[in-house]
Amino acid sequence: MWLKPEEVLLKNALKLWVTQKSSGYFILQRRRGHGDGGGRFTGRLVGALDAVLDSNARVAPFRILLQVPGSQVYSAIACGATAEEINQHWEWLEQNLLHTLSVFDNKEDIVSFVKGKVKALIAEETSSKLAEQEEDPEKFREALVKFESRFNFPEAEKLITYYSCCCWKGKVPRQGWLYLSINHLCFYSFFLGKELKLIIPWVEVQKLERTSNVFMTDTVRVTTANKERDFSTFLNITEAFRIMEQLADVTLRRLLDNEIFELDPGLQDPTQITKRDLEARAQNEFFRAFFRLPRKEKLHEVVDCSLWTPFSRCHTAGRMYTSDSYICFASKENGCCNVIIPLREVISIEKMEDTSLLPNPIIVSIRSKTAFQFIELKDRDTLVENLLQRLKEVNSNNPLHSNNLQNNNQNCLAFGSMCVLRDGEPAHLETEASEGKERSECEKENSYLLNAEALRSDFHQSGMSDLDFGKSREQIKESLWDDHFVEYGRTVCMFRTEKIRKLVAMGIPESLRGKLWLLFSDAETDLASHPGYYVHLVEASMGKCCMATEEIERDLHRSLPEHPAFQSETGIAALRRVLTAYAHRNPKIGYCQSMNILTSVLLLYAKEEEAFWLLVAVCERMLPDYFNHRVIGAQVDQSVFEELIKEQLPELAEHMKDLTALASISLSWFLTLFLSIMPLESAVNVVDCFFYDGIKAIFQLGLAILEANAVDLCNSKDDGQALMILSRFLEHVKNEESPLPPIGNHHAFFSDDQEASPVTEIANLIHDSYEKFGDHSVAQIEHMRYKHRIRVLQGHEDTTKQNVLRVVIPDVSILPEDLEELYDLFKREHLIRCYWEVPSPVAERHDPSRPYAEQYRIDAQQFTNLYRLVSPWTCGEHTDVLAQRAFRLLDENMDQLIEFKGLASCLDVMYNGEMNEKIKLLYRLHIPPALTEDERDSQSPLRNPLLSTSRPLVIGKSNG
Repeated sequence: MWLKPEEVLLKNALKLWVTQKSSGYFILQRRRGHGDGGGRFTGRLVGALDAVLDSNARVAPFRILLQVPGSQVYSAIACGATAEEINQHWEWLEQNLLHTLSVFDNKEDIVSFVKGKVKALIAEETSSKLAEQEEDPEKFREALVKFESRFNFPEAEKLITYYSCCCWKGKVPRQGWLYLSINHLCFYSFFLGKELKLIIPWVEVQKLERTSNVFMTDTVRVTTANKERDFSTFLNITEAFRIMEQLADVTLRRLLDNEIFELDPGLQDPTQITKRDLEARAQNEFFRAFFRLPRKEKLHEVVDCSLWTPFSRCHTAGRMYTSDSYICFASKENGCCNVIIPLREVISIEKMEDTSLLPNPIIVSIRSKTAFQFIELKDRDTLVENLLQRLKEVNSNNPLHSNNLQNNNQNCLAFGSMCVLRDGEPAHLETEASEGKERSECEKENSYLLNAEALRSDFHQSGMSDLDFGKSREQIKESLWDDHFVEYGRTVCMFRTEKIRKLVAMGIPESLRGKLWLLFSDAETDLASHPGYYVHLVEASMGKCCMATEEIERDLHRSLPEHPAFQSETGIAALRRVLTAYAHRNPKIGYCQSMNILTSVLLLYAKEEEAFWLLVAVCERMLPDYFNHRVIGAQVDQSVFEELIKEQLPELAEHMKDLTALASISLSWFLTLFLSIMPLESAVNVVDCFFYDGIKAIFQLGLAILEANAVDLCNSKDDGQALMILSRFLEHVKNEESPLPPIGNHHAFFSDDQEASPVTEIANLIHDSYEKFGDHSVAQIEHMRYKHRIRVLQGHEDTTKQNVLRVVIPDVSILPEDLEELYDLFKREHLIRCYWEVPSPVAERHDPSRPYAEQYRIDAQQFTNLYRLVSPWTCGEHTDVLAQRAFRLLDENMDQLIEFKGLASCLDVMYNGEMNEKIKLLYRLHIPPALTEDERDSQSPLRNPLLSTSRPLVIGKSNG
């Protein structure tokens, strides 16, 4: 293969390389010892040096150097694994370059020409290799054969990819091959006559990170419960780590987090997953997180381009992202300009004439008579064709939208005025949803009357003279926003720049807050796409009783009880309807604590149906995995926050060696977006930032709060005092510009300390958070989430294990350490079946929502495997018969599955039971239900004994 030209000193390489051919400008060399029949020791020695010093040398024993006559500096331009391969490169150089070089007079020109030619060949070779990889090239098939022969996995264990690298054992590296399969990380090395095989199941990985040590600057460290393994000298460590990260995340969540986790369609069958699928998943995850789009959105194209930005009167360089229902743009300069265009807002997509000033342009026209101009698009024709096809599909799925499109165009205003009006519906929603509204009016009259306005409009306390200043500030803010709308647009398709972020940080005006929340979260698109959906949900869910509705009723009167809106039946009824409708829509989440606090605030600023769709946006895409039985998402972000504290506030982290307490305090910050621990008039400003910037806003605000209290926290004596410091600080975060009267927070911390605390202005706190801690990108946060999700899931597994052992240990005489090993075997047997059985039995046999002792279960075949391995009652060819009978005896509910406690109790009798207990167990293994009708008629020596079965026998209990 051709190499990027790199200088080498030939003088230092003579002992390791042998020159085979030379010409005026090129030298072909062979690695010393390679291919020598009598050079066995030399080959081993040089091979060992290759493994330690240079991983590429081991796989490339031949190379070609560019030499400049009269110079001691040479450049490596090609390498090869075989003589045939390197000779092909040599012949190409002789035929295409050797004669051409004689025309150059300057040696530097020769070097420049050859290097440029080689780089062009590399680019061509790279593009062809990418195409070959998608077609499963011969090299991959060879690697697959080696993987199967070396590790002897079942055929269902699919190899994803492989890399040449070193595995470090102490200070010594072992050169070999890293194989990444769907369930395992494997490493193979044959080094100086010694073979090394390493197998690490992804489900046992507790930490996966890139790190550095004194020997290597860039290493992938894989940590399990018992060991750390370092891998280095990858040709492309970024790609290798990304694939490892994806495999660990997918496998761990598939096997350990199946309560709510749903894989993308292309990843649901593990045997069909490819490297391309994993790379696509990584791109999709970033795309959806960056633009905060629904999980169903699939990314199709990522294209470099430039977008005309009228506010700066120039084209802004960036990238276009296209998915099933959206066209999005992000500038290359972070935060400069982002645009989200739902296809349902698009009227047309057209190609313009190609000119030198506007190369490859397209125009995307939307319903507010606004047009977006994109230029410098590669493969423009195919892109436009694909976009038009998706636009057609969107229109066909929304016939009401398609039929009324022309009417909407006529009713829309000029550029920048597709306004979500301050006191009314957006024009395009009124027309589009008219049929749905007419259809639902009759339903509402006969059933439940929904709130047509935000609760704040009915329960707003006005006429207070001391609020005049706040009102004047509101008017100034409204004026600033109106000016911004004119220049940047006021629909979901607005230009999102640093300027709008500054306006949001100042606090959104009360009159615009609900509508802007809808725009920033894109809940408006969901609302407009589903006319009548919420009404039907309310009809279907109200009046039905289940666990979720009982929990909702219990929490209704705990939701902002200090606000007059929720001291009335109007507010309580609206809150009940929204929470119940959502629990009906998404039974996997149902209802979780803190949803009531968030929803009550949404109802203050948005109409009831709008509040429902805002709740959908928060629960299903802005805070993924937060609202479920185990609040995995919140714990992951809590762990990410702990890492950010170490990174951004090192002095505080150094003083407080254990940051778990601070991170635990922050859990309520993430779950309620500070609504439960700040005065309401201040906390809504935090929610403003959250809807615009996502979880990033909560992270940076949390850091700003800790920094503001760093001195006091460093002087605190214990965790309780630290909690008191933070609670008192948050209680005194005020919003002097709010037009509303101060509303206390019943969740706030109270103490007997009468010392007055200084007041902190929320706008200043938010400003500091952006200035000091606002530099983390979405990609960085998502990467940290991947890393810490592994830790959180494994932490839950450890908790489950400890609780199961705590329940079982009092009932058996098995030593705790032996019982722990037995649990590990039990879980491993469960996982082995989940690895390769199709369809996977994960959902059936692992339920994290069940009690700890019942979460993992195994079937008869798995029990038989364990019985053969650990039971003292083995009986040659009859062992399997005894195992099957023992399984039927333990399977009391006859669901063909047993829990760990059943296995442990059975083995406890076999190993530690008194003689009469063992006899009773043996007796019960020869009568129903252990004995089946088929076995009664068999001639087996294990058929039922002629004994009375009138007396019940219970394992582990007296039968006297």
